[in-house]
Formats: sequence, structure tokens, C-alpha cells
Amino acid sequence: MEKKEYNHPVSLRNIQITDDFWKNEMELVRKEIIPYQWEALNDRVEGAEPSFCMRNFKVAGRQNQERRDKGDAFEEPAYTFRGFQALPEDMEHLEDKFYGFVFQDSDFYKWVESVAYSLTAHPDAELEKLADEAIDIVCAAQQEDGYLDTYYIINGKDKIFSNLRDHHELYCFGHLAEGAVAYYEATGKDKLLKAAMRFADYIDNYFGAEEGKCKGYPGHEIAEMALVRLYEVTGEEKYLNLSSFFVEERGKRPYYYDGEKHPEKIEKGKENELRYHYHQAHVPVREQDEAVGHAVRGVYLYSGMADLARLKEDDSLYDACEKLWDSIVNEKMYVTGGIGGTHIGESFSFPFDLPNDTAYAETCASIGLVFFARRMLQMKPLGKYADVMELALYNGILSGMALDGKSFFYVNPLEVLPKACHLDERKWHVKPVRQKWFGCACCPPNLARLLSSIGMYAYTEKEDTLYIHLYMGSSVKKEIHGQTADISVASGYPWNGDVHVSVTGCFAEFTVALRIPGWCKEYQVEGISDAKTEEKDGYLYITKSWSEGESISLHFPMEIRVLEADTRVREDVGKAAVMRGPVVYCLEEVDNGENLSLLSLSADGELEECSLEIAGTYVKAVKAEGFREESVENGTGLYQEYHKKKKVPVILQYIPYYTWANRGENEMQVWTRVE
Repeated sequence: MEKKEYNHPVSLRNIQITDDFWKNEMELVRKEIIPYQWEALNDRVEGAEPSFCMRNFKVAGRQNQERRDKGDAFEEPAYTFRGFQALPEDMEHLEDKFYGFVFQDSDFYKWVESVAYSLTAHPDAELEKLADEAIDIVCAAQQEDGYLDTYYIINGKDKIFSNLRDHHELYCFGHLAEGAVAYYEATGKDKLLKAAMRFADYIDNYFGAEEGKCKGYPGHEIAEMALVRLYEVTGEEKYLNLSSFFVEERGKRPYYYDGEKHPEKIEKGKENELRYHYHQAHVPVREQDEAVGHAVRGVYLYSGMADLARLKEDDSLYDACEKLWDSIVNEKMYVTGGIGGTHIGESFSFPFDLPNDTAYAETCASIGLVFFARRMLQMKPLGKYADVMELALYNGILSGMALDGKSFFYVNPLEVLPKACHLDERKWHVKPVRQKWFGCACCPPNLARLLSSIGMYAYTEKEDTLYIHLYMGSSVKKEIHGQTADISVASGYPWNGDVHVSVTGCFAEFTVALRIPGWCKEYQVEGISDAKTEEKDGYLYITKSWSEGESISLHFPMEIRVLEADTRVREDVGKAAVMRGPVVYCLEEVDNGENLSLLSLSADGELEECSLEIAGTYVKAVKAEGFREESVENGTGLYQEYHKKKKVPVILQYIPYYTWANRGENEMQVWTRVE
């Protein structure tokens, strides 16, 4: 059977981002986030929660040889899964123990992945030297047999892989593999890659379908797609097969985690699949048709499934991915591209349950949704996947970082009342201002690695076609039948919809597939004479033999749109959200006064765009006609007879959702009542 030709990401070596908007984000990563996060990983950020990440690697490295020689037994440390063990007041004299969360190793791996992408776009000898020295520290902690997880290296190895559900060894390995591949591709240096391969070999010898091997699978998924990436760079088939084993083993009965010793007790008669929804292990993956459980874990798993469906040309696995995609996008996704409607388990809730004020919408979950979307695009270039990718990027992801790149949100609610936030016990996650760092610091480094590799999501290609999924100023090199085409893209995104694509250096016939955004009702295109054109699945395909310097121009009108939700989303009934182009807007107290809940949007009022400066950044804002309702605070009691309220006409000022909370602590809301 002839192998299908799928599209694949364009190498970052062949992409140069020149876009004002995204170049600024990438420069924030390079100049602010990467150095800042290195300081945080070394516990040198004043006022931030400690990380202990690099400290744990150093302790493991120092103890490594001694531990191997003595063979000490494992002793459970004074550690709780949801918090840090008690620390002495003098941080300079910590004992040589493991501190932090069991997944702390992964913070470095995400950091070095960001460094790799940054070095690809902007070579920096000093940063590369720092990364090399850090890699030396990490590799010194690796055991001779290939095992590499500081929690168990420091505490003793006799209980490795004994708590796959909670202890994140395979999750840490996944990020190690992702970071190692990225660093190898950026620099050609393979020290970390070899460490990842040695750990992967150790895992492959331990897990598998063969008799005598462990039948477990990751509690927190990512190893699945990381093993695919390791396979693609090394060609080692066993890594692909191990990924497939982890995916196919999920949901089989008897449930693997029932054989592990966990602190909670399951009541007799309640040993059912409900408690496995959290890990997406309640039924085999091909039978899953609803996105459930921990949202980040879910989209990481679905991304791995999509990789396997593509590489193994597995239609039934693709169909499962498509059902899960539809479940997320049509029933469980916020208008911002955020996912995960409840803080209980950081999970998907039931269909259409999308509360605004208690929304979890973790930054990492939206990032994972982008991973999933890109992989679905690789199998089938359908505009609906890129539409969601764009939505999440400009809204649910960028909101997770302050405009100066120095503070972060873990969760991204769509409505905030500061007084309520301060009462929330999840204090490191929910505050009306962004935080410098988190003890559970998955989101900041995840943001950095995505933003610094944004070109991998903007473009994919196959032999004779370049797909443009996201519009951003950039130049792309593509090999066409032995010739090199230089494709330049100029764009005013996200503030205007003018896009220009020009081609130089190639006279061969090839196709440029330009995405038609789902939010765009009509568009104009110029420069397609002597070309075969076809609009299909949300893309305009332009095929021709290109003349030197030939260009195409597109215009996507960015009209201000007022959206309403499906009436099954009970929290948004009678309310509206405002969008312009790919950007979702919100109201903030600093512009509109307190008690935003008393505001309403005029259904027939005028809306107009305007320019606004927020924390030194110029954006397009929206002014809209609306009303402010009189407040009922008459001192006669908590409740009183209903009476018709006076409504005063006001001008509402909407700002891009991703820019909220950059001007101090204040109220915010996305959905507003309609008058």
C-alpha cells in the first residue's frame, strides 16, 4: 500500500519571524523570560515561590556515585503531593534532600527547550554556554543504567515506577525528550539527547506488551508525543512502539493503578471507572468520545494519539481524535480558547458547563490544545483546526503572561471580582494580578517554549505545498524540486487583516495554501492571475509557476462582532462577548468603573475601534454604547420588592482580553448583559 503524504512543520531553521507582534513576544522570551526563569529555577527571584529544580539536580549529582555504591533503601521524605515539605528559615543551609514537587525536574527541561528555539532564531554564545553548563549538571545526576529522576535518585531507587499515577517520572521523561530533541536540532549537540535516549531505553526495557514487562502507563501524559518526537529524530522504531503501547494500554481492565498503593481508600462497591476519568484511563482510547478529566493531561494524550494516527496511518485512532476534538470545541471550550471549566481536578466539566468567574482555563491547557490542533492539521489541513489554534494563541495563552513578560497567570478566568479571588484557597493559582513564579511552575516555561517556536505552528508543508495557518510577518525557505523558494509574508495581524505573500528564487510550480479565517465573512484577493485556484476546507489553494517577486495580497475585513453563546451555556444566557478579528475583548474596571455586573451592552448601539496604550503597548480597543443600571443598596435588607431600575447611557470601553490585569488589580468580565 502506498504511504500517505501528510504535511509536517517547517523547520525553524527555515523560518525567520519579522512580525512586529510576534517578534515582540519572542524577544520577551529571549530577553526577559529565559533569563528570569533561569534565576527562578535557581531560587534567586526575590518574593517568588522557591523552585528547587536545579538544586535537586546538583544534590542528585553529588550523591549519585555514593548512592550507587551504598544502595541505600528508599525512605519516603516529609513531602505532600500538593505542597512543599517544611523548610528551615535559613534557605542557605537546606539538607541534602529532595525539595519541591515530584515533577520539579520538568521545569528545567521546558526551559532548555525554550533556549533551543531561541538559539535557532537568535544565536547567542553566552546563552548556549549557560545551557551547556546546566546540561552538564543534569547529566551528572543520571544513573549508570539510564534512569534520571531526582526525586528517586535522591531518596532511593527501590520504589521507582511504583506510583505511576501520581509521581510523574514518565511526565518528566517526556519533557526531557522534548527539550533534548529541540536542543540537538538547534545546536547539533547531543549530550542531553543521549541522556534522553538512555532513559528512554531504560523505560522501554521496563514497560511493554512482552511477558514480564510492566503494563503501566503515565499518570500525566506527555511521554506519548515525546517518544514520537524522539523516534522522528533518531529513527529508533522502539520509541514509536513504546508510545503506541502507552496509548493502547490506557483503559484496559483490570485498571493498572488499582495495583498501586495509593493513600486514599476506595469504598467497597465503588471500584469503577469514574475515578479513572481524571487520567483519561476509564476506557480504551478508541472508545473515548468525550474529553474528560484533567484538561492538560487530556490534550497531551490526544496530541500523542494524533501523532500515532498519522505515523501508523490508523484511521480508527484518527476518528477517536476527531470525536474528542469535537467534544472540546463544540461543548467544552471558552470563547477565549481556554479549556478546563472547573478547578476540581483542573478538569473538563460536563458539556456546556462553562462558568466565567470560577473558570480554570489553565494556560498550559490552551497550549496543549494548540499542540493537538497542529497535529490534527498535519493529518488533514482543515481550517477549523487552525481557527482554534489562532483563537487560543491570541487569547487564552497570551493572557497567561504580563505584557512585560515578568509575571504570569496559571488560570485565566473570564470574570474577576478581586475580593472573591483573595478568598480563594488556591492562592498560588487564582489572584487578580499575575504572579512572579509558582511552586507548580508548569505554565511560565510552557509559554516560553511555545512562543519561541511559534513558526512551527504558523506553517506546515509537504513536497509541493506550503500551508500558511497563521498570519505573521516572516520569511520561509522551501525546497521545491531541487529549487529553493523564498516566501515572504507581511501581515498587520492581529490589528488589521491585510496580508501580502511574495515568492522569489523559484520558478517551479507549487502550491501556497492560505487559510481563510473562520471569523471572516468575505475576503478579497489580488495577484492570482495565471493560477489554478481552489477554495477547500477553509483554505485558498493557489497553484502556479511563480515569477520572480510575484505576490498575492489578501484582505480579511476585521469587523467588530458581537457573539452570543449556545443557550445550553447557562452562565452566558442573555449576555454577549465582543470580538474583532482573532481577538476577544473584555471590560476592565480601570476603564469602566466598579461593579461591572451593572453594565449592559446596547443591542443596537454603535461599536467603533480606537487606539489605546496599555502598559506601554499600543492595541486596538473597542468603544460601545451601553448602559449602567442603578445599584440597589437602599438599606432595607438583603432582599426587597422588585422595581424597574433606572439605566444611564454610558460608553463601554473594551480592551483585548490578553491585556487585562496589566494596570493593577481590578474587576474584569468578558460576557456582558445585552440591553
